[in-house]
Amino acid sequence: MQNEWILDVLSDLKTFAQKNGLAVLAEQLDDTRLLAATELALMGEGIPTHENRAANAAGQPLELVGKRV
Repeated sequence: MQNEWILDVLSDLKTFAQKNGLAVLAEQLDDTRLLAATELALMGEGIPTHENRAANAAGQPLELVGKRV
């Protein structure tokens, strides 16, 4: 995937934060990296992020969003 470089940047920032006593920031960057990896994976599957959020907000599987059931 061409956008995976962002995961490396986030990992580098987390390492910096850990080495410089910024524990809360390091933890947040770890969470952010997981979120970024998830969104990149969804993009790779052809699911636009805004549609996935709509499915999660509606509590429905993605294929049901926007359909009358």
